[in-house]
Amino acid sequence: MEENINTDKKSLKFLKGKNTDWDELAKDCVSFANAQGGSIYIGIEDKESQPPANQKLTDRNLPDLIQKNIAQRTVNVAVAVTIEVAENESEFLKVQVFRNAQTIACTTDGKYYIRVHDECKPIPPDEMARLAADKNAFVWEEQITKRIPASQYDEQKRRTFLVDVRNSKRVSSFIKEMSDDEILDFYFFQKNGYLTNLGILWIGKRNDRASLLYPPAIQIIRYDDKDEKIWKLLLDDYFSNPKELLERVLNDVPDWQESIEISEGMFRKNIPFFPIEVVRELVVNALVHRTYTTRGDIFINIFPDRLEIHSPGRLPYGVTPKNILNQSIRRNEHISKAFYDLGLMEREGSGYDLVYALLLGSGKPLPIVKETDERVTVIVKKQFVSKEVVRLMDKASTEFSLKQKELISLGLLAQQQSYTAVEISGILNQNEETGLRNWLGRLVEFELIIKTGKGKGTQYAVNPEFIRKINFKGKTNLKNIEDYRLEELIYKDLKAYPNSGFSDIHSRIGLEINKHKVRRILKKMVDNHALKSVGINRWAKYSIA
Repeated sequence: MEENINTDKKSLKFLKGKNTDWDELAKDCVSFANAQGGSIYIGIEDKESQPPANQKLTDRNLPDLIQKNIAQRTVNVAVAVTIEVAENESEFLKVQVFRNAQTIACTTDGKYYIRVHDECKPIPPDEMARLAADKNAFVWEEQITKRIPASQYDEQKRRTFLVDVRNSKRVSSFIKEMSDDEILDFYFFQKNGYLTNLGILWIGKRNDRASLLYPPAIQIIRYDDKDEKIWKLLLDDYFSNPKELLERVLNDVPDWQESIEISEGMFRKNIPFFPIEVVRELVVNALVHRTYTTRGDIFINIFPDRLEIHSPGRLPYGVTPKNILNQSIRRNEHISKAFYDLGLMEREGSGYDLVYALLLGSGKPLPIVKETDERVTVIVKKQFVSKEVVRLMDKASTEFSLKQKELISLGLLAQQQSYTAVEISGILNQNEETGLRNWLGRLVEFELIIKTGKGKGTQYAVNPEFIRKINFKGKTNLKNIEDYRLEELIYKDLKAYPNSGFSDIHSRIGLEINKHKVRRILKKMVDNHALKSVGINRWAKYSIA
């Protein structure tokens, strides 16, 4: 059990009788209510998955006391507090916070918070409108404002959906055995005898779908090198439901078939410029995570050097272009569920880890995500970093059956040759060392990458032995220079430029070398009396001893 967007843990020491920080607990409850709901476990330490052995709750009135104090300090927050027994037979308190689907929760002193990843963060005033829009998007799926009878559906679309559900490997046998109406109720396609907005969108008739406020429409446009339109496919006639829109994008655009041929010994391999799995995942994200209460079409713009997918609205609250790789928030929960169960998306969530893995695995640069006040744009470059990177990634993934996170980490290192721990943590949005270790996985164990240095000077690079083994011709730089060679380089530099400061030495021998590594070698050479140093810290000057 780890702390995440739905889970928080507190020690039993948090409850201090009259000195308990009830305001802190109220803030946490407000954060969960404004996000996806969640549970707060009181009696389990942060780093533990179970309460301490033999822990018993002597005060059986604690649930009522907690419930009373939360109610006194919050607005629009609903909780249920119970005493639970863990596997080790120790007791703890579970505070279940229910998601506030329609209104925004706050503390009684007028402060607003939301759960982002594993933290509770305040909501700035200028972001309140965005959060309210996300709340409306969640409610939109289940609304029956059109009051279209549940019997007024498109026969073909309804039959296809039910067949797809019953044939899906992701749907449990319990659901498959339901009646047709029970399945439609389960997926919120109908409610109280009427089709919901989601039901109209998926199994409704064309006229009813067109009458929705902002039904999805897709425009696919190809441009030449002068940015002039040379081909266009409009999917805005409201004949297609979301699944059919996705299928038309994947099947009716010839650009997805273009590829480059890579030689691999006596064999040849075709690598598509735009992998169809990447296109599918990005289009699914545009359909699933867009705000259906906001006007705007989805644009797929194909340029000679790139692909751009524009989706109306902003990213879900808590997701940014920087953390999009590992932050998963579902804006439209029910349409996400339908897409996932039918096998149309890789998993519930953003799916950007799959996009990263596919692009890096085929030797392409990372996607670029841009967000404005009106739309989100994802850019996928057409070119490859190099054919050698493609061969390296293909060989590594085939030989070692790498996991998705390992493939992403190796792809980053293969394209850049090496990164410091700080640099690769920044790209992967990992603040802790344990988080980075999860992404690197078994790469060090498999000897695909090597680790040198300590702390901030830790350097990760593709193993030269593996590079030589596959005859990889990558970029040459000094990032991975061995310590003894760096000593020699510094010695020769100071022989030519005595009495130099650190920044001058670093700039002359190569800024691509990690500065912490250079400082470490300078200190080592001074300690070994190979160099002498005058001054301290930033004013230190080095010369040959």
